[in-house]
Amino acid sequence: MPGPSRGRTARRPLSVRGTAPAKRKRGGNSRVRLAVGRLLLVAALVMAGVKLVQVQGFQAEALSAQAEKQRATFIDIPAARGSITDRNGNQLAFSVEARALYAVPQLTREKWAKALEADPSIGSYEDWARGVARFIQDTLGTEVAGQRTDEQTMYAQLTKDTTYVELVDNVDPGKAAAITEKYGDIGSEYRAVRVYPNGELASNIVGAANWRKDQQPPATHGLLGLENSQDNLLAGRNGRRVVDTMQGNNNVVIPGPGRSRELAAATPGRSLELTLDVDTQYALQRMVTDYTAKSGAKTGSAVVLDSRTGEIIAMANDKTFDPVNFGRATEEQHRNAAVSAVFEPGSVNKIVTAATAIEDGVFQPDSVLTVEPTIKIADRVVKDATWHPVQDMTFTGVFAKSSNVGTLMTAQKIGEDRYADMLAKFGLGKRTQSGLPGEEPGSVPARNQWSGSTFGNLPIGQGLNMTLLQMTGMYQAIANDGVRVPPRVIRAEVDANGARKEMPRPEKTRVVSPQTAKTVRDMFRAVVQKSPGQTGTGPSAALPGYQVSGKTGTAQQIDKNCACYSETVYWITFAGIFPADDPRYVVGIMLDAPTGGGEFSASAAPLFHDIASYLAQRYRIPMSAEQSPVVPLVL
Repeated sequence: MPGPSRGRTARRPLSVRGTAPAKRKRGGNSRVRLAVGRLLLVAALVMAGVKLVQVQGFQAEALSAQAEKQRATFIDIPAARGSITDRNGNQLAFSVEARALYAVPQLTREKWAKALEADPSIGSYEDWARGVARFIQDTLGTEVAGQRTDEQTMYAQLTKDTTYVELVDNVDPGKAAAITEKYGDIGSEYRAVRVYPNGELASNIVGAANWRKDQQPPATHGLLGLENSQDNLLAGRNGRRVVDTMQGNNNVVIPGPGRSRELAAATPGRSLELTLDVDTQYALQRMVTDYTAKSGAKTGSAVVLDSRTGEIIAMANDKTFDPVNFGRATEEQHRNAAVSAVFEPGSVNKIVTAATAIEDGVFQPDSVLTVEPTIKIADRVVKDATWHPVQDMTFTGVFAKSSNVGTLMTAQKIGEDRYADMLAKFGLGKRTQSGLPGEEPGSVPARNQWSGSTFGNLPIGQGLNMTLLQMTGMYQAIANDGVRVPPRVIRAEVDANGARKEMPRPEKTRVVSPQTAKTVRDMFRAVVQKSPGQTGTGPSAALPGYQVSGKTGTAQQIDKNCACYSETVYWITFAGIFPADDPRYVVGIMLDAPTGGGEFSASAAPLFHDIASYLAQRYRIPMSAEQSPVVPLVL
């Protein structure tokens, strides 16, 4: 049966029919996986594209700012420091602009290595460093302010394996610019060099300042004297700039153009105009130094005041220092002894008793006192410096001869309360507010703490202490018709444009009447008179042609071994008014423990003579219309 037979042979076996659908299923899965993979790849590319658009578009500014923040640093632009001048505009301290040159060897070496790969003809980093070193030597020479700048030294610095090296400091800005313009990888930093054109002159007053790069912000800072106490005024206000720095390397500024942008300009500091006269200061400083050496004193100081204004015309100490090298000086050289050293004034203080007695009408200049050689005050006996029998002295003679006994007799008539009040009016026991740093107030025993013997010490200048400036200020009150004007050293402030601001005048104090002041001035002329049997204690202070009024002083110092007054160690003082008939200047002098022997160690009167002689010539002071009359001192 052919039909059925053909039909059976034409059919595929069941097993074969069953395999065909399985092959079609595997081919479909592959196509699905391929399609899914393609979709994922497209999705990833789309996401990357979106992120790229986001970064380059929407976030570009923020990311750029963040990158800028990582490499940009805000730093201060130091303000120009104000100068210090005398009353006539002569410079005592000022600043000049300078530069410090530096390099960043590691960074420059890396940059040079990359450039060398692209162009071998440029030579090695060492060749570059050698060229820079040679150019620095050619521009600056082999030494700048004690710093070696020869080619060998500079080359050694440039080839160090370090992130930062300072090559040379205090370079002239023009020369520094020539170096940095030729070699952009050399950096330049601002410096301010403080200059003291007169060296040690008035250094105890002016002080010292220097550039401090270890402080933030780096700037010139005052360290001593007025440079320190007036630092804020002199320093001004810093500006602001942004620079590119090496992160992680102490923010070293990367050298090269376009690395620095100024944001705010600096405001220069104000200058100080002092009351000092540089010529008088020079003369006084020289005379004090010489006289102190001749006397053998530990220290010596002198002050010259304008009798009418209280302005400090000159103030000198025998020990000074070089402000440029102040670190080599001792603490004693740094300090201004005229305001920081206190001492017992001795007989110079007797002017308080004299002025109070005349003011209160206790005595007149020609009143006669019978003076014993000694006087007992409470439990102690006070004697005159030189023994004498009982003698009659005029009231003028008590002070011209510097009688302790006669002074204490007068003080007892005045009374303790009145005397204490007058000490305060003369400004003792408190700072003068002169504007000078380091000023001490001195000390006066509180009235409620006086013992029975206290009033045996104070009137003769023992048992209280004061500074030389305070002592000189007492005599300024008498010279100025009884009105005390606190001394001052700062006359005016001057801004960068030259606008001058006068300092407020200090408050005055009426101590005694004009007539009393004149009477006391006339009385104290007898201190310098020289006449047989009628000679005062300070005739060597006299200046021919001029009336001089003043007072000598000799104060015993404390002997630490016995806690008692020494019989051999003294403070020697002198205060004088010149000229006495038309006061222009007041001079105070103090010598600490002179030991040289002779008149130089026994009195400061000769030094006053020399100072007065200089003042007469310097300021062309007319001679007195008449000479001081010789008056009786001892009857």
